[in-house]
Amino acid sequence: MEEIIQEGKTVDDALKTALQKLSTTEDKVEVEVLEEGENGFLGFIGGKDAKIKVLKTGDKHNKALEFMEKIIDRMDLNIKVKKIERKSDTEQITINLTGDNLGIVIGRRGKTLDALQYLTNLAVNNPQDNDEYLRVILDAEGYRKRREETLRDLALRLGNKAKSKQERVELEPMPPHERKIIHSTLQDDSGVQTYSEGQDPYRKVVIVAQ
Repeated sequence: MEEIIQEGKTVDDALKTALQKLSTTEDKVEVEVLEEGENGFLGFIGGKDAKIKVLKTGDKHNKALEFMEKIIDRMDLNIKVKKIERKSDTEQITINLTGDNLGIVIGRRGKTLDALQYLTNLAVNNPQDNDEYLRVILDAEGYRKRREETLRDLALRLGNKAKSKQERVELEPMPPHERKIIHSTLQDDSGVQTYSEGQDPYRKVVIVAQ
């Protein structure tokens, strides 16, 4: 993504110049006003230009939003694509769904949400493009955080079970990002070892006592 700082007599003037430099349109940028312009005495003496920061978000960000909005519209649900969060250090955005009937888009243990997230990533990332891969995370009013906490509690409980009974414990098949949570939760526990076995989508975590 491209970012520039632009000055102008007004915020609008600065934005117009920035858009020309970035060869884009206003709906594809994020604008932060750093300094408001000030008129000087008699309109020019002691005046101060406006200063803005303009971030070109790129077509992939808009494409991800549009794709998800179309899916929600076709599902005929009272759900909105309410918020986008961006990590400054990675090519990643989070699309957050809000509204009624979120259980429908989340599905059993998040499987529907994972499927929608997978489809969105496929829609915005063309393997033939040379652009950087954009990772899209789809959330629903904090479901991802709640699920992570549930999985960490599960990992600790089953880790203790493996140690106390000195037996092998198998979890149900999980997607890669959920298996990673189990592994990371128990990685510092010297009493157990974790590994994954099987082929996706049936790959699962196994916990064994050391």
